[in-house]
Amino acid sequence: MALILGLESSCDETAAALVTSERRILAHKLAGQEAQHAPFGGVVPEIAARAHVEMLTPLVEAALDEAGIALDQVDAIAATAGPGLIGGVMVGLVTGKALAMATGKPLIAVNHLEGHALSPRLADPTLTFPYLLLLVSGGHCQLLLVEDVGTYRRLATTIDDAAGEAFDKTAKLLGLGFPGGPAVERAAAQGDAQAVPLPRPLLGSAEPHFSFAGLKSAVLRARDSGQYRPEDIAASFQQAVVDCLIDRTARALQQAPNATALVVAGGVAANQAVREALEGLAAQHRLRFVAPPLWLCTDNAAMIAWAGAERLAAGLTDDLDVPARARWPLDPMAEKARGAGVKA
Repeated sequence: MALILGLESSCDETAAALVTSERRILAHKLAGQEAQHAPFGGVVPEIAARAHVEMLTPLVEAALDEAGIALDQVDAIAATAGPGLIGGVMVGLVTGKALAMATGKPLIAVNHLEGHALSPRLADPTLTFPYLLLLVSGGHCQLLLVEDVGTYRRLATTIDDAAGEAFDKTAKLLGLGFPGGPAVERAAAQGDAQAVPLPRPLLGSAEPHFSFAGLKSAVLRARDSGQYRPEDIAASFQQAVVDCLIDRTARALQQAPNATALVVAGGVAANQAVREALEGLAAQHRLRFVAPPLWLCTDNAAMIAWAGAERLAAGLTDDLDVPARARWPLDPMAEKARGAGVKA
């Protein structure tokens, strides 16, 4: 059994966790930054980085104390090395390097997206490769065939905004509060999803990718028209996102005939409307549907520790000079998608 200390600091959540290779989560400590960023309606990178500096070491100490583990008892240190807000990524990775150097333990530089991609295997030991993953978060919206640890084939990505980013911007436009995803979901529960005519970008297109910038602009126009309640705009927006996700995922399933399951991960995977629609799509294709528990969908250190455990078992460790990266595609060989704002 291997014991991994995981560190996460890629955006506005600071976290530390201790996870075993037998899928036991011995401790998980997380500090959010909602209060710091709420006045700005979104994450301010410099504020986030400073908060990580203040919180990460106390969280590591608290996780070790809760688990009753000494630092030299861990088998490896796994830290997010990107992609993300570079200031925050550097805080976590430098901390991981210092701990690895001090203890003589291996360092595992984890791609944050790989943390999301492998998190369903932490929750479900029966999930086997390959599986089709819809990775949908604030910064990314991709469809990936997860073939093995470290082996990913990107089938689709967003050519402009990610779905989670569109949720956040919609919440800000409608004055619903921060964080935006849960705020939009709460408002949508009180609204009529058919009330506002909103576009479904690329719906039915032969092109495999996603696009949400036009939908976000349509929300702005609907708000400024004064014709609709915010709750109805939120509900109509959420339904438009669901329709786009289902249409694009159905297309990707045609390219993944050997997939053992349809899997969703990332912050937007916590949205119940998204989950229910994907579960229905999986049933249509006679596939298992797998989604991590809600707390594992948002940024957390348990998924980083688990990705570290999977990589350690595969013999994949890193030198102490491994760089922090603002961008880091899971499939570097994927054909570049069109669009100036494309997220790799």
